[in-house]
Amino acid sequence: MENSPILSVKELNVKFSLRGKQLHAIRDVSLDLYKGESLAIVGESGSGKSVLCKTFMGLLDSNGSITGGSIVFEGQDLTHFTTEKQWLSIRGKKIAMVMQDPMTSLNPLKTIGAQITEAITLHQGLRGEQARKAAVEILQDVGITEPERRYKQYPHEFSGGMRQRVVIAIAVACRPQVLICDEPTTALDVTIQAQILHLIRQLKEKYQLTTIYITHDLGVVANVADRIAVMYAGDIVEIGTCDEVFYDPRHPYTWALLSSLPQLGVKGENLYSIQGTPPNLFAEIKGDAFAPRNPRALKIDFVQRPPYFDVSPTHRARTWLLDPRAPKVEPPENIRKLREGRITR
Repeated sequence: MENSPILSVKELNVKFSLRGKQLHAIRDVSLDLYKGESLAIVGESGSGKSVLCKTFMGLLDSNGSITGGSIVFEGQDLTHFTTEKQWLSIRGKKIAMVMQDPMTSLNPLKTIGAQITEAITLHQGLRGEQARKAAVEILQDVGITEPERRYKQYPHEFSGGMRQRVVIAIAVACRPQVLICDEPTTALDVTIQAQILHLIRQLKEKYQLTTIYITHDLGVVANVADRIAVMYAGDIVEIGTCDEVFYDPRHPYTWALLSSLPQLGVKGENLYSIQGTPPNLFAEIKGDAFAPRNPRALKIDFVQRPPYFDVSPTHRARTWLLDPRAPKVEPPENIRKLREGRITR
């Protein structure tokens, strides 16, 4: 990894207007993405993971807007982009996204080959037989057997896992530098999930991609991410290397997410679940957003938003528990088991 980030987000704020009210979806998020790494952005549904990544491509819904901060990519601040033409110089060509549901990403009336060729023609400038050959090669790269035959087929003739491979093929056909995978394994069974994650890893090496995984499942990214950013209520509450977040988590929300992993369950006992619901982002959030759901919350958590505290040069968390003046609060039993290596991820 290089020292200078390929993409740098600073103090980003995103709001949505809904029925005359403002929903504060992204709250002062800062994040650096380094060339060649795999970054996982993890959190419950509604924590702002997808919204954050959509800002990198100008894909916010019409009622959403960036109200502050910067997103610097290749020396340009993407928050200053105002036209579709500007975004088309980035979207697909430089930063591509694999959406959650392959069925809504594919056109049911066009053959698979036509849809991949379209991306190749648009972003690689290849036409005719050259474009067709490149599309067949990419189908092969994503593990689709008999690519020549499959090239002529339609999305409904493919299984869910195969369609996901096609969506990945279309994204890779754009030859992007950054590939964002939004819940790439959500609707797939466990064995297919593992195959898709393995495939993304192979493509990352072959095409020298920098990858971002968006997921609510820490277990999914355990073996594919170099770094993990944990999001809660539109904010990154903890970020560190994969090992730091798994074996030395410091934010109570990260503790709760890890405790929810099925492999930490005890036979005959109920699985752990996080109590309560995420905060209402229409209202102003005071203090630590996770405090009302945190059984170990301190008084100050309800009053003042915590700053980031550094745990190591690569690991920081936004929690008052790391303040030198804070009382010593032990993590839950499951986290201690993980830390002592009694449970492997």
